[in-house]
Amino acid sequence: MTALHLAGPDDLDRLLPLVRAFHEEHGIARSDDDRIAGLQPIVEGSPHGVAYLIGPQRAPIGYIVISFGWSLEFGGMDGFVDEIYLRPSIRGRGIGSEVLTALPKALAGAGLKALHLEVKRDDEKTRRFYSRLRFAEREDYMLMTLEF
Repeated sequence: MTALHLAGPDDLDRLLPLVRAFHEEHGIARSDDDRIAGLQPIVEGSPHGVAYLIGPQRAPIGYIVISFGWSLEFGGMDGFVDEIYLRPSIRGRGIGSEVLTALPKALAGAGLKALHLEVKRDDEKTRRFYSRLRFAEREDYMLMTLEF
């Protein structure tokens, strides 16, 4: 089983290059100051989200960030996989599957009722991957966003 470590303030320097790599891979144009502004509250214990390092804590191979919300539909606290990233050189080894199988079970034990994630509609490979892990498309719904 791949190790997951809840990221704390001392892990910011290990998280930042991974987040930068994810953003570069996906064409997300943000400065490191913006990334730190997003990461710092959750590594300092904000109740709005958590970050986990994937792999060895001193030399992580990836990360996952989950933000928390509340859902009347699902009857309580829900979560949203904001970002999940594994270094390209270790992809395809089942680590993402391990993380997305183990973490929801642990979070359910803490009261989480549902876990959501976002995937590009035309990314069939990734959609099949998430489907194998029991994430279901909600045909009547789509994510819409208002940026401030």
